Amino acid sequence: MGIVDTPLALRCAAEFIGTFLPFFPVGFNVLSGAAIFGGLSLATSLSVLTYALAGLLGANFSPAVTLALFVSKKLGGPGIDGAIASSYVAVQLLGGLASGLCFVNIFADSFRLGPGAGFSWLDACACEFLYSTFLCFVVLNTTAARTYNSEGNQFYGLAIGAMVLAASYAAGPISGGLINPAITIGADLAGAGAGFGKSLIYAVFQLLGAAFAALLFKAVRPLDFDEHETPRTRLISEMIGTFALVLTVGLAVLAKTPLAVVAIAGCLIAMVYALGDVSGAHFNPAVTVAILVSGHDPELTPKRAGYYVGAQLLSAIFAGLCFCLLHNGNSFAVAPGEGFSMAAATVAEMFFTGLLAFVVLGVAVAPKTKSSQIFGVAIGFCILIGGLSVGKVSGAFMNPAVSVGVAVSGASWSTIKTALRYCTFQLFGGLLAGGAAHVLHSEISAASGETSKLLGAAREEAQAN
Repeated sequence: MGIVDTPLALRCAAEFIGTFLPFFPVGFNVLSGAAIFGGLSLATSLSVLTYALAGLLGANFSPAVTLALFVSKKLGGPGIDGAIASSYVAVQLLGGLASGLCFVNIFADSFRLGPGAGFSWLDACACEFLYSTFLCFVVLNTTAARTYNSEGNQFYGLAIGAMVLAASYAAGPISGGLINPAITIGADLAGAGAGFGKSLIYAVFQLLGAAFAALLFKAVRPLDFDEHETPRTRLISEMIGTFALVLTVGLAVLAKTPLAVVAIAGCLIAMVYALGDVSGAHFNPAVTVAILVSGHDPELTPKRAGYYVGAQLLSAIFAGLCFCLLHNGNSFAVAPGEGFSMAAATVAEMFFTGLLAFVVLGVAVAPKTKSSQIFGVAIGFCILIGGLSVGKVSGAFMNPAVSVGVAVSGASWSTIKTALRYCTFQLFGGLLAGGAAHVLHSEISAASGETSKLLGAAREEAQAN
């Protein structure tokens, strides 16, 4: 039974379950004193329930996602109509309220809505807007895009959960990282004894983010809206992905959470899955250089590569200024870790940037080895490897765009000089990865061709006998 064939009552019941259950374990984490694992609980719960229920209803689980699909439909693209959207929103709000009531009855408490310590309402609302935009954008690109309506994919749940993971640990310390009006309003209603109304402020910005996500969706997939694609389409894709990545890096590092690298990897996984078929989802000048040198993407000319790098750097600078503003003008240095030399840091950046670029080439670009499903996870795992291995040596920037974005946000000449050194070695790492991939995959292609010839000769000989 497909989504279209499922009765509306069953779809609404599934929406209620999918809204209620993911936030139930989060409540236990937050209210029992294990808040550090709340983001992991939410992301994994949402992923598995998306896989469990998407075949029945589409798995929105959020009024923001439902609004994004509705706006997309109104703009002439894929989505859902008003009658279905309003039914979904109603049961989602009931699911959020039920979740909040459970927290109150079990713990005699509920979520405290509002900015984190040291942050303003403007900071919190900006974070809710930005990460609601990112989440709805990922949902639209991995579930509603016409490419996947016809061919399908198995990574949509991973992509959605990965972006929720990024929001939890990047925006969480500032706003709570709720990014779901149903849960925001439900938790506020459940704890109404302490005053109600703060959730409505959050909900407005979450819904604005959803509407903006639909506009961005149209910008990167004009063909889905029966419009012509232009050369700017790919550059817009690169700018969106790079902005989300650099912003998440800055917010997660400044939050000083031990799970910062997990949030960064999650953001990259989500955006790679969302935009991989649009621009290639480089989001990294070193990766662009590696792909250009490898020769495995005939559409990536030197001119286009130059435009890609320019778009990535421009977006990274803007993201750096944004996370600096959200953290009251604070940033962090691009510099070797305490006790490590510049030589150790630059070599670490070169090696792990090269590893990242080499894996991108292997799982997402090279014709003989690229994967149609797990490429995003493999790329994201490279961030985990680098962060866990050399985070204390060099900071594990592994991306010239990240280095430049962070350095500009700090407005320190010494940091900018270090960032330029990092960029040089990161680009060299990408160059080495591209060269190695060119040689290795050429050998694979040649060996494959020789094997095919031998097998063909063996068949002819067998037929002759």
